Amino acid sequence: MLFLLSGEVAKLFADAGVICIASLISPYRKDRDACRSLLAEGDFIEVFMDVPLEVCEARDSKGLYKLARAGKIKGFTGIDDPYEPPLNCEIVLRQKGKNSAFPTPCDLAETVISYLDEKGYLQA
Repeated sequence: MLFLLSGEVAKLFADAGVICIASLISPYRKDRDACRSLLAEGDFIEVFMDVPLEVCEARDSKGLYKLARAGKIKGFTGIDDPYEPPLNCEIVLRQKGKNSAFPTPCDLAETVISYLDEKGYLQA
């Protein structure tokens, strides 16, 4: 429900000609697709942060994954609740496993900016 409300807000921005960037935990494909359907073709750009679960757990400074694995948090995405990767997202930002080098935030931003520039979203 909250995810769909966020989609409605993004649509209001898009209708006004404003770019809206929303960062949401959205584990279900049907919810992301429902938001996509609210916007005109080309106005919804899905960016998938492809991060292995072990990397998420290693970066977890709050200990939430540990609590979820101990059964103290229910419905935790990736532990006892599924994550459905997108089938047709526009941009994929990949983080590699433990022994591989990670792209820098600047590298990841460049991937997004390059896509937006190539598709004509960044016209001066």
